[in-house]
Amino acid sequence: MDAFGDLFRGMRAHGSLFGSSTLTAPWALHFVDGPPLTLCAVLEGEGWIVPEQHPPEKVGAGETVVVRGPGTFTFVDEVDTRAEPVPCGEACATPEQGGTRHRLGWSDPRDDRGDGATTLIVGAYPVRGEVSRRLLDALPVVLRVPSGGGADPVLDHLAAEAAADTPGQQVVVDRLLDWLLVCALRDYFDRPDGEPPAWYAAQQDPVIGGALRLMHAEPAAPWSVSSLAERTGVSRATLAKRFTDLVGEPPLTYLTRRRMALAADLLTERAGATVAEIARAVGYSDAFAFSVAFKRTRGVTPSGFRRTAATAR
Repeated sequence: MDAFGDLFRGMRAHGSLFGSSTLTAPWALHFVDGPPLTLCAVLEGEGWIVPEQHPPEKVGAGETVVVRGPGTFTFVDEVDTRAEPVPCGEACATPEQGGTRHRLGWSDPRDDRGDGATTLIVGAYPVRGEVSRRLLDALPVVLRVPSGGGADPVLDHLAAEAAADTPGQQVVVDRLLDWLLVCALRDYFDRPDGEPPAWYAAQQDPVIGGALRLMHAEPAAPWSVSSLAERTGVSRATLAKRFTDLVGEPPLTYLTRRRMALAADLLTERAGATVAEIARAVGYSDAFAFSVAFKRTRGVTPSGFRRTAATAR
């Protein structure tokens, strides 16, 4: 598991809100729920994404836009459209709205699309867990991925699935959304004008990339700077300096933050596990030492964190 892939640990689409529509100007769709991430893919035509307190972003055929919540946004034919906004959100996801193809509550006049129509696919994407929230922190409010990248084949599959009404459609759509999200974010981080976080760029380094993969694949291992250096084939001093230069913090500081984020997720997910079991899962043989480290980084004991998380659900 690499550092980028690990951040999708809590981001699996499951019964996600999903809609497809062919729109003829003028139109204005107001997405009112403000989920952590929303994917908008334009299959044909063009329009404008207008988020709260953010400049409008034009999106054309074959392009994908990821909008980071919790703010809401509108998709319009023109910034100054004369159309009245149609509210779209979780309240629209009812059987009478037509199931998956109309989960966001607008009409789909495929037989009357006419020239100049815009076909839009939207997925509201949940983000769960402390590990995945680190990915949100690395994203701008609006991230536009032009056509021609790795997401293009996914859009083709989504278009075909959205046009069908077959058994298992929601499962297929969920998995395609997973695929689309990873491809869109990877395309954004890899392009020349992208703004990847330091840890993402550091993955390309043959030494530091190897150290990051080790820490993410085996978070419970008794890592030290010396053991990481030995596994990556460099000296202890070289690893420590290069890691700090590229990632922005020392390797064991990074490892501790990674372990505490994972522990927070496990405390929420594994209700029957003891604090000692969670401690061992993230590399602490001593539950007391783990509790001290957790409180130092999170400001609350593991048990207190678990109670608060259970109340919030």
